[in-house]
Amino acid sequence: MKNQSVSNNIDWITVIIYVVLVIFGWMTIYSADITPNSQYYFDFNQNYGKQLIFIGLNVFLITIILSIDAKFYEKFSSVLFGFSLLLLFGLFFFGKTIAGQRCWYGIGSFTLQPSEFAKATTALALAKYLSDSQINLKNINHQLIALLIIMLPIFLILPQPDPGSALIFVMLILVLNREGLPSWYLLTGFAAVVLFILSLILKLQFVILIAAIAIAIHYFKSRKVNRNIILSTIVMILATGFVFSVDYVFENVFKQHHRDRFNILLGKQVDMDGVGYNTNQSEIAIGSGGWFGKGYLEGTQTKGNFVPEQHTDYIFTTIGEEWGFLGSLVLIGLFAGLILRVIYLAERQKTKFSRVYGYGVASILFTHFFVNISMVVGIFPTIGVPLPFLSYGGSSLWGFTILLFIFVKMDANKVNEW
Repeated sequence: MKNQSVSNNIDWITVIIYVVLVIFGWMTIYSADITPNSQYYFDFNQNYGKQLIFIGLNVFLITIILSIDAKFYEKFSSVLFGFSLLLLFGLFFFGKTIAGQRCWYGIGSFTLQPSEFAKATTALALAKYLSDSQINLKNINHQLIALLIIMLPIFLILPQPDPGSALIFVMLILVLNREGLPSWYLLTGFAAVVLFILSLILKLQFVILIAAIAIAIHYFKSRKVNRNIILSTIVMILATGFVFSVDYVFENVFKQHHRDRFNILLGKQVDMDGVGYNTNQSEIAIGSGGWFGKGYLEGTQTKGNFVPEQHTDYIFTTIGEEWGFLGSLVLIGLFAGLILRVIYLAERQKTKFSRVYGYGVASILFTHFFVNISMVVGIFPTIGVPLPFLSYGGSSLWGFTILLFIFVKMDANKVNEW
């Protein structure tokens, strides 16, 4: 079995979905970028021409990933993680500032965003740590170390500032939950988000009343042996303190454009021409596509350049306008199929390292997919998160390709782990 070639063991379902997404992504970038003066497909001064270069180099990148022994990624996971942290740290001194964010290294006319590659190395480092047989996520010390691995890149990314990328790393907590982290971590995070939003739209006394009712219901629905009136009281006090802190944090910690985006999202502010312009135009473009779309290269909103960044973070608007609801549904189905396939493959891995990394891949892809589309349709604040494999950019495409194909290699190698 060890003599079987990698191509015989590769999960071709995953690869085929990946190829379809990349091709569809280039077609959409072409549609969003082409003008009457464009020189067909190979105009390398245009974004669609540059994306062809990125895709071509991607083939070379995949070949390298699949040719390396799968055990290399486990053995050198800490080194790769440390190198990615060094690249993130270096941005403070050598980074290139674009649109107020210091997230890139300038290389000639191209830029490189290290946070895109740090996602794969962080997932590798987390998998390496959790694969140790001595690690038990019921242990508070082990929990703290695992959370620290996730938080290190976040500490370096937030000051850039790049809250979108930071959010992706936060969602790696889903991996920890799969590996035994107590569920109250996730429940606490979810409750904090709900209380934060409610505190922005309701009077504080109503929010506190809602929290008290929820805690009381949980207390009385718990088995008698698990009821703890002191713990419930402490939770209520903490929840009350959190609710009273929301207004201060919102007004003094959040920047003005962040406050504006939340206010627009929650319907407290209307700004069709300012901060809310992108979202408003994207909703118009997607809505104009109807059930079946206007046809490829026929999007009037797309051709009119009404939606900024339509080839990057807002690429889904072009899909919605040109392919309609049914086309968008097919794309969502492809992403759902890829994520579920990765989870399925992760569960059948022979080593804990490969399984944990597989869940890291699924968590990152899901978060990007969910946040990007939610942002475009106006149910999530605009935070600059690309759509995997579709949005324009070499760093984005290569980062997601590295993330996915390291796992493809691990899965192909599992026959050698018997």
